[in-house]
Amino acid sequence: MTTLENATIGDDTVRTFTKDGRRPPWMEKPGPVTQGLKFVVLAFAVAVVLIPFWSVVATSLADQKTINDAGGGMVMWPGSGANLDSYAAVLSGGVVTRAVVVSIAVTVVGTLLSLAATAGLAYWLSRPGARGAKPVLMLVLGAVLFSPGLIPSYLVVKEFHLLDSWWSLILPVLVNAFNVIVMRAFFQELPKELFESAAIDGVGAGTILLRIVLPLSKAVLAVIGLFYAVAYWNAFFNALLYIQSSDKWPMALVLRTYVVNQTTIGGDQVGGAEALPPQLPLQMAILVIAIVPILLVYPFLQRHFAKGVMIGAVKG
Repeated sequence: MTTLENATIGDDTVRTFTKDGRRPPWMEKPGPVTQGLKFVVLAFAVAVVLIPFWSVVATSLADQKTINDAGGGMVMWPGSGANLDSYAAVLSGGVVTRAVVVSIAVTVVGTLLSLAATAGLAYWLSRPGARGAKPVLMLVLGAVLFSPGLIPSYLVVKEFHLLDSWWSLILPVLVNAFNVIVMRAFFQELPKELFESAAIDGVGAGTILLRIVLPLSKAVLAVIGLFYAVAYWNAFFNALLYIQSSDKWPMALVLRTYVVNQTTIGGDQVGGAEALPPQLPLQMAILVIAIVPILLVYPFLQRHFAKGVMIGAVKG
């Protein structure tokens, strides 16, 4: 059996070398064959993601001749007739343009309210000795395991007169129990001395949360905020249940109607245009518009994401 020598770094003990001076097998630098295999696997994974997305973009730019030459389906290159007519059509007015505005408003307002509610609840549950925190924590844990069901949720929304209202897309999903637990775990890892010194100075709980806790919690706020934003942007089921007016549809419901269900896009859906581009490029343009906003947001949060996803994974 291989015996490892221990090296102490600070308070941590790290196994580094065997007694004969060699590194353990899992710490050896991979050889050329292993590195080549890793490169092939990663390149394949990147291609699996990028090629379908590129095909969607290329099809949204293609004209009818290019699509006909490809057999009437998706294309990998828009051809010499590439144009932005599909994007101009879907953004010229009508249900698609309104849906983009609705989705942006619901996502921004919903994410901010959800972050505020989640941070406040998680901070309360993270404080030792907080009055009533234990029963509420059990309710939060129960919400992770059990769902209220479709009919009770619909009846609650109806009783609060939220049907056919944009608030029905926000309030029923305002707080996610799993996100509360993750944020609570992060708050519990903050140094206790900060809270003790603030309490000695007579600072209230609200001020501690706003001026001490939240500035130190940018990583978890960025990650949880991204989770909420993606959920609000992609949610269509609540809109399908609660929204009856097509002028209040979010982008996800438009995407489901005209791309997934293959409903024909007419002039009244795209601002009353008479001469419309082909249906397939129109559908792919809607798909690109539904995807791009989240792709644009992610790079700004990436530096926090790696740290935030590790919250609660390591204790100590």
